[in-house]
Amino acid sequence: MTPLKTSPYKILFLCTGNTARSVLAEFLMKRIGQGKFEAYSAGSFPKGTVNPLTLRVLKELYKIDASDARSKSWEEFTEQGMEFDFVITVCDNAKESCPVWPGQPIVAHWGSPDPAEATGSEEEKFTIFKKVALQIQRRIDLFTSLPLEKLDHLRLAEMVKGIGQRDDE
Repeated sequence: MTPLKTSPYKILFLCTGNTARSVLAEFLMKRIGQGKFEAYSAGSFPKGTVNPLTLRVLKELYKIDASDARSKSWEEFTEQGMEFDFVITVCDNAKESCPVWPGQPIVAHWGSPDPAEATGSEEEKFTIFKKVALQIQRRIDLFTSLPLEKLDHLRLAEMVKGIGQRDDE
């Protein structure tokens, strides 16, 4: 097998509502994988708005302005025929309903608890959002450290899938 194409690699993070986990992953990848990755996010049933706590975590924890983030359907990308090198689902529902993507991207599942379902005070919810963001960040750190250009497709797929199977809580 031949190695993946050279960067920038296109990566899509998928969730159901595209309000929290996938948006966190998109913006963290834009920061961490700067220049090496083009990051996007979408949902199978987008809510239409990004959770304000997602934006707060990105701003306060990472100093990332994500005010232009929006909740959108993955159909935007399928209708455009956009091809990705990687498609990462970050919630179980998106994993189960993930469409087939053109171009044979590496598809992996990096499930995280849905912080939007957190209960309690605003600060208790914010703590849950921070915990999920840190889990996603650790996975992206691992992913971006892989020697993508040196690995064949099969080995790279195994390694990317393995990142989501790690117990990094």
